[in-house]
Amino acid sequence: MTIKSIFHLLAGCTALGFAACTGTGPAIAPKAKVSIIPLPARLQETRDSFLLDKQTVLVAASEEDRQTAALFNAYFSMLSGYDLKVQDSGTHNVIILQSNPKEQPGMAETYALKVGKDQVTVTGDDAAGTFYGMQTLLQLLPVQKAEAFWIAGVDIYDHPRFSYRGLHLDVGRHFFPVEFIKKYIDLLAMHKMNTFHWHLTEDQGWRIEIKKYPRLQEVASRRKESMVGHYKDQKFDGKPYGGFYTQEQIKEVVAYAAERHVTVIPEIELPGHSLAALAAYPHLGCSGGPYEVGTTWGVLDDIYCAGNDSVFTFLQDVLDEVMILFPGKYIHIGGDESPKTRWEKCPKCQKRIKENGLKDEHALQSYFIQRIEKYLNSKGRQIIGWDEILEGGLAPNATVMSWRGIEGGIAAAKQHHNVIMTPGNYVYLDHYQSQGKNEPVAIGGFTPVSKVYSYEPVPAELSAEERKFILGAQGNVWTEYIKNAEHVEYMVYPRATALAEVLWTQPEKKNYDNFLERLKSHFRRLELKNVNYAKHVFEVRGVVESGENGGVQVKLDSKLDGGKIFYTTDSSAPTAQSTPYTAPIKVEHTGIIRGAVFQGDRMYGNEFQQAFQLHKAVGKTVTLARPPHQNYDPGSSFVLVNGIRGAVEFNDNQWTGYNGSNFEAVVDLGDSTAIKTITIGLLQAKDQWIYAPKQIDFYVSQDGKTYKNVFKLTGLNESNENGIMQKTAVLENTKARYVKFVALNAGVIPKGKPGEGSPAWLFVDELIVN
Repeated sequence: MTIKSIFHLLAGCTALGFAACTGTGPAIAPKAKVSIIPLPARLQETRDSFLLDKQTVLVAASEEDRQTAALFNAYFSMLSGYDLKVQDSGTHNVIILQSNPKEQPGMAETYALKVGKDQVTVTGDDAAGTFYGMQTLLQLLPVQKAEAFWIAGVDIYDHPRFSYRGLHLDVGRHFFPVEFIKKYIDLLAMHKMNTFHWHLTEDQGWRIEIKKYPRLQEVASRRKESMVGHYKDQKFDGKPYGGFYTQEQIKEVVAYAAERHVTVIPEIELPGHSLAALAAYPHLGCSGGPYEVGTTWGVLDDIYCAGNDSVFTFLQDVLDEVMILFPGKYIHIGGDESPKTRWEKCPKCQKRIKENGLKDEHALQSYFIQRIEKYLNSKGRQIIGWDEILEGGLAPNATVMSWRGIEGGIAAAKQHHNVIMTPGNYVYLDHYQSQGKNEPVAIGGFTPVSKVYSYEPVPAELSAEERKFILGAQGNVWTEYIKNAEHVEYMVYPRATALAEVLWTQPEKKNYDNFLERLKSHFRRLELKNVNYAKHVFEVRGVVESGENGGVQVKLDSKLDGGKIFYTTDSSAPTAQSTPYTAPIKVEHTGIIRGAVFQGDRMYGNEFQQAFQLHKAVGKTVTLARPPHQNYDPGSSFVLVNGIRGAVEFNDNQWTGYNGSNFEAVVDLGDSTAIKTITIGLLQAKDQWIYAPKQIDFYVSQDGKTYKNVFKLTGLNESNENGIMQKTAVLENTKARYVKFVALNAGVIPKGKPGEGSPAWLFVDELIVN
């Protein structure tokens, strides 16, 4: 053995301890690279390392810090097989957890973490800060099991960007056991989120025990059957379904969350989404029933009667029991999707409007919300409501959750109301997350990890003063199509991991590629917790773009380490023996391009698969008269002439959407061209507020100035047919360079339909010229 080898052996013995080198202790102590999510405010790696072994002691003097130490041990014991001893003091081979050592106010949830050779210190400005510092320390541990571990030397100072960092879970459509609710809270706390929004009442099920009203448990908690497949299929399983949480179980969950510095906000829906309660107590509705617990998803007409004082007595009694169970400041009262159909015909509601000098039924909803708010305020509580509570006048102290885009949040902040941002196109985690063909049925939309990560919660339209009212944001998980815990995890992670970094980390420090590198390590932590996370983030992705000389080409990419991409252009399934991808693929004929990433012979994740329909307008210039709505803006008008038909699930970013406004586009074919047919692709899904246009017109022109109308069709929106529509004009002896497409929005959604009174959506995909 060389002198150099002996030196390294002795150095290893010094670092690992004598037992490791003599065979009486651990033969190896693994060490993880520094990979933390969410990224800290300030992180500096040092040359020091700390050996954590059976002799290491956790120092925690206060009761709260001892609780944090216990939670550290709960995780650590899964790796090591043993707990660390916890004591009040110590200086050598110790991990010190200490909250507010200066005994003066600091920054909420802030901590400092230092890893040295002989000790690790986690110092929180408050107990929550110490807890989050502990969570960071856990992420410095390797994930493989061993008896001793090296912790990399770091010097971290960290604090959150936003005070409200939330995840929501709807248990009304599908019910989840207490043990999963605890796991859900564990996972959000692991990602430094601090709020669990528990959606407890719905048309399809009342999930909280109210002792004064036992029929809520006996009747409202159960429905006779559930929908199977998508809403449009209108199929049912014929099986009774139900469940509710006892008050003792709720106390258990709230205490469990508090130990992890998570506030639980209950949602008790009113005045809408209340059919289950009406089934139990029919006198609370406008008609007096009979009612039955909802079996279909969506927005239902029967809601609490706003003219009946017994409704307010009932709700105050319910809220009295709710407030005992949930000690936090906020009670969420819903306030969304409340059709006015019953109120318009109800004598009691109309009398209420007249007696209180209210303008209309929207003002009556405001009366309803404000009356409940005054009651909760009198008990020292505040309300949160979905952005519909802005309609008819906002309750004085209300906090608004902006879900229908960002407009509600902007309006509320400008009125100096606190706002929590939850826009559907960025943070609804029940949307599709992959364009793969084997994804489970979802509500619609397309929200991959990259889109969640790109979200900026503070609207640019706000002034510096108004921005202070943006408390943070929240990911929402509606469970119409999510039946079990494993499916919830699949939909939520890793998208919630991306949202956690959006809410904790300063925007200038965010970097998506760097996040993906850290996510690779983080996946192993999720595996250790048996999380059924989705693996789409590393599957092959395809980008369809304009070719260098016109036309269309496809770029394929994957972030999978060591992965190789192979593709086909003849519609056959790609294998590791197919054509290797080296450059963008030019689309030269109608057909399907398929690509996949492989490690060896094993395909990873979903394949990319895209059908193309070539026509004369493919790759040409498109000019829009007005931009689409931000929620359904594919990012470029090129998608209207890329040769791709949109999917009926509208989860593929191919639909250009307009809310209440018309569509108008001009395609420049480049030269005067003989035209035989002109086609526009449309979507109608009335249950999701998407209507075909009431009129479409096609025009042609040689100079782009003078246009001739060559086709007109009216009344498409009157059809009850749902799905994709293609409307075609057949022309004779027509030559033109420019083709104009006009589609007139259906307008306001009629009464009795989902979304009644709201502006209809108009969706357009491909503009085809042949």
